[in-house]
Amino acid sequence: MVSAAFCTSIFQLYICAGFITGLGLALNLQPSVIIVGKYFLKRRPIANGLAMAGSPVMLCTLAPLNQFLFDTFGWRGSFFILGAILMNCCVAGALFRPIGPTPDRQINKQPKEAQENPEGGIAEMGDQDMETKEDRDHCENFNKYLDLSLFKHRGFLIYLIGNVIMFLGFFAPIVFLAPYAKHRGIDEYSAAFLLSILAIVDMIARPTTGLIANSKWVRPRIQYFFSFSIAFNGVCHLLCPLATSYLGLVIYSIFFGLAFGMVCAMLFETLMDLVGASRFTSAVGLVTIVECCTILLGPPIGGTLIDTFGDYKYMFIKCGAVMVLAGAFLFIMNYYNYRMLAKEEKKRKKEEKQKDYEHARTEIEKGNLTVVEKMQDGNETVPFKSDENGLKNGANLPTEA
Repeated sequence: MVSAAFCTSIFQLYICAGFITGLGLALNLQPSVIIVGKYFLKRRPIANGLAMAGSPVMLCTLAPLNQFLFDTFGWRGSFFILGAILMNCCVAGALFRPIGPTPDRQINKQPKEAQENPEGGIAEMGDQDMETKEDRDHCENFNKYLDLSLFKHRGFLIYLIGNVIMFLGFFAPIVFLAPYAKHRGIDEYSAAFLLSILAIVDMIARPTTGLIANSKWVRPRIQYFFSFSIAFNGVCHLLCPLATSYLGLVIYSIFFGLAFGMVCAMLFETLMDLVGASRFTSAVGLVTIVECCTILLGPPIGGTLIDTFGDYKYMFIKCGAVMVLAGAFLFIMNYYNYRMLAKEEKKRKKEEKQKDYEHARTEIEKGNLTVVEKMQDGNETVPFKSDENGLKNGANLPTEA
């Protein structure tokens, strides 16, 4: 962003303020989300809510700050100062530390083409076996960083499809809120202050949502709470065209900030709840890659609707309808997923019970066979014999071996 202050063409701004800045923010957000998930387990929803509450702090001050910097220093000075502020993220990133002891690096002194046998000789591997092993190692290394088997995970696919639909209408209202207020005849500073109101409410809503999501009543069914938050977000957008005055837009900004904060606080917590902490890193990467397309398409589609109809209300209606659809989809499919998980768990317990029963039966049969074998290995006994005078032997006496 600092380099954007020295740009002389729009193409250079695309590279500096768009590509490079976006890449830096991505490298900042994703590791921090993953690290928070590694640090916390029992109170992870609260930790995520508090960690995600940092971005609204900047958002609530960014809109009026941008206007002030632009009026005072121009666009070049604004980029320079904002870039200097963002560089403070390096200090926060330097404070992260790995959890637990770092495993010692084992240095393999043997060549890859050979393997030492117990006698000290060298057992050479065949070319075909070597190629197979290398291919397997490459696949394992690739899956270690990007686990494509997640696309077979039912809960992950439900989450991914729902979020792809949701992001078509998630960010566009934020982009067009201030222009919509100006379209209604509101001055620039008052229009920018709407974003500050939204951010302040968002900042309070995120940790509060994390606290609620961490409760024993909500956390076992946090997917339903997430679905409700998305649908609530959509309802706010559907009602936005009814706000024709500045007071109405302030009320909309309050409810929008509440709904936006609820979604952001649980966005990654619900993903970890579905896939687990061990696969969360790969899941975040795959979700981000797929979602980027709809995130990029959302605002341009909204702008196209505004240019076509000459009114902002159709953009808000589109975003609201998409969000309600995404919330309904996630609610229904998560209900189906919970039902299937319950059936699978019941089936698993039944199979374990059957295995335990068969194992116990096998042990009993082995025990009976052991008793019979011991009897056969011991001294043989003389069977009882009888004649016309009765028993000849009064006892079952052992015979000589």
